[in-house]
Amino acid sequence: MAAWCQGGSELNEKPKKIVLAYSGGLDTSVILKWLIEEYDCEVVAYAADVGQGQELDPVDERARKTGACDVFIEDLREEFVSDFVFPMMRAGAIYEGTYLLGTAIARPAIAKRQVDVAHKTGADAVAHGATGKGNDQVRFELAFSGLDPDLAIIAPWRTWDLNSRTKLYAFAEKNGIEVPGTKERGYSMDANVLHTSYEGYDLEDPWTEPQEDMFGRTVAPEDAPDTAEYVEIDYERGDPVALDGKRLSAFELLEALNQIAGRNGVGRDDIVENRYVGMKSRGVYETPGGTVLMGAHRALESLCLDREVMHLRDSLIPKYAEMVYYGYWFAPEREMLQAAVDESQKVVNGSVRMKLYKGRASVAGRKSDQSLYLPDLATFEEDDVYSQADATGFIRLNSLRLKIRNLVAKKNG
Repeated sequence: MAAWCQGGSELNEKPKKIVLAYSGGLDTSVILKWLIEEYDCEVVAYAADVGQGQELDPVDERARKTGACDVFIEDLREEFVSDFVFPMMRAGAIYEGTYLLGTAIARPAIAKRQVDVAHKTGADAVAHGATGKGNDQVRFELAFSGLDPDLAIIAPWRTWDLNSRTKLYAFAEKNGIEVPGTKERGYSMDANVLHTSYEGYDLEDPWTEPQEDMFGRTVAPEDAPDTAEYVEIDYERGDPVALDGKRLSAFELLEALNQIAGRNGVGRDDIVENRYVGMKSRGVYETPGGTVLMGAHRALESLCLDREVMHLRDSLIPKYAEMVYYGYWFAPEREMLQAAVDESQKVVNGSVRMKLYKGRASVAGRKSDQSLYLPDLATFEEDDVYSQADATGFIRLNSLRLKIRNLVAKKNG
């Protein structure tokens, strides 16, 4: 493999043009300048709007000042939610029982369009700003390889000597690169419409409680309103389509629910997770709207899904969540599981009422025309549908193996 190429296809000469996934933050601003100097070639800055709430106009100016030959700012908000977030939520995907995969699910969406920009501009290489310790390097590069294995991949963090935030700030100052943040309090952050994540700085000590002024999307639960707020979410085929009776696009619905849940302190999580590369890391997450949607979706499924279908799907959640977390969105096994999940969701139609109060999102009601819950069958009152005497034989048959085990144990002392 050519010495300059870190992953992707093997080329015999340096790249002619590189498309860099660019956010305008410290890492990618430095990387943009470094790529130009290191490879003496044109670098295209590509920024994706996945609902991070960041004003992207300064990104264009900042990239051009740093030397980008061209800048692409792509609005991926609707596509990100409808084609990535909602399919993942239909699967009920939660990594290690807590993490709602906000960063992980954004990477394939960003990478997909980055490859498109590479094709459009005639670039022969793509680059990202993920570190050599994290998950994102794997997520980006698996996506690149799955979408176009002919593109070379450059990962500066695995080759350069700027291996600390201090060195990055020094490089930026030396080259007159304006970057956000400060040396004194430089959280590693990622944001999109689904969540905001915080890592590093004082959070590297898992005993340290996050500082309240770090949070940007949710109020502290104890400071949330003293009166509960209710929202009603309508679902079709497992996807939310309306909020309080108003039909909204995928992005509009999640964004609106973020505001409602955020002001009620819903969606904070403090997690020590297992990275794909083998180490543990501590992250703090805000996922306000996503937390409400996951609870609402589960509540509606409890009405509509057959028991065995639900149990089978639930057994697949850890594997599906791993695929997303590890970066296998464009892999055939994820697509196979998605087909099975989507088949199950055909009957998940109806409405859920959620109660939001001081950091908690609880189910207040659910209804569906396709509900399998039959009051006449489940009632504690007298009915003529179910004969309780039938349970005797059912229990005897299911306890037979336990009786046999006990008899053999007694026989053998």
